[in-house]
Amino acid sequence: MADKKKTPEQWWSTSIIEMQPGMIRYRGYAVEELIGRIGFAEMVWLLTRGELPEPQAAKLLEAALVAAVDHGPQAPSIAVARMAMTCGVQINNAMASAINVLGDVHGGAVEQCVAFYNAIARRIDSKPTKAHDLSLIRSAVEVEMRVLDDNSVRHIPGFGHRFHPIDPRAPRLLELVDEAVAAGAILGLFAAIGRTVEAVLAERKRQSIPMNVDGATGVIFAELGFAPPLCRGLFVLSRSVGGLAHAWEESQSGERNKGPIPRHLLWQYKGPAARPMKKKRRS
Repeated sequence: MADKKKTPEQWWSTSIIEMQPGMIRYRGYAVEELIGRIGFAEMVWLLTRGELPEPQAAKLLEAALVAAVDHGPQAPSIAVARMAMTCGVQINNAMASAINVLGDVHGGAVEQCVAFYNAIARRIDSKPTKAHDLSLIRSAVEVEMRVLDDNSVRHIPGFGHRFHPIDPRAPRLLELVDEAVAAGAILGLFAAIGRTVEAVLAERKRQSIPMNVDGATGVIFAELGFAPPLCRGLFVLSRSVGGLAHAWEESQSGERNKGPIPRHLLWQYKGPAARPMKKKRRS
């Protein structure tokens, strides 16, 4: 339908929310029936996927969201939120500032990891079952890693951590994944893929490069069937909690215009040495 033929109510259309005076429904469910009966993770699932999740799936999604909320002020997103708060902005501005620096390098690893896992899964000929053929998985992993090599990708998203020799979040998340597999809630294919990537990486690099929180949450998101771009949004949603908490804490400090380094220090200058300015000649 051409825009000029659309009525005002047809200008926006959505399957997410229906609303009239005195009535709000999300995906067909009355809001008053959802309140107190489902958790926040289940609401996220409902709005993004269209249906309410099974309890075990909701538990996994909530665990992934909890795991990524914060990683301290050395994380650029959190540092930016704190600095923004000392500039006199409101808490929503500080949170938005944090979100806006979450890109391919900082904040994009989960999306990249799920896309990587999905590419490996597409190379596996057999239909996914609980009895995964680890030899097929390994072959698919090795092929996809060669693709990354050909594209000069130096870091496998979701593996290794510059701060943690072993990321304490990853083993716990994988433990929950294993419980869900045992309960029949998920197949566990992506858990097997993730662990195989970890093993192949260790052989290639001749040192352990453990799965980090992005790799483990990537396993969860892939097992649950979230599209890669949506996984970045889920990470942003999670990290927003950390941005909120740090922005609020910094607002109580009384600091003003707090920059990235203490005031008694100056940055390293690498430009030309001091030099006189040549007198301009008037034309």
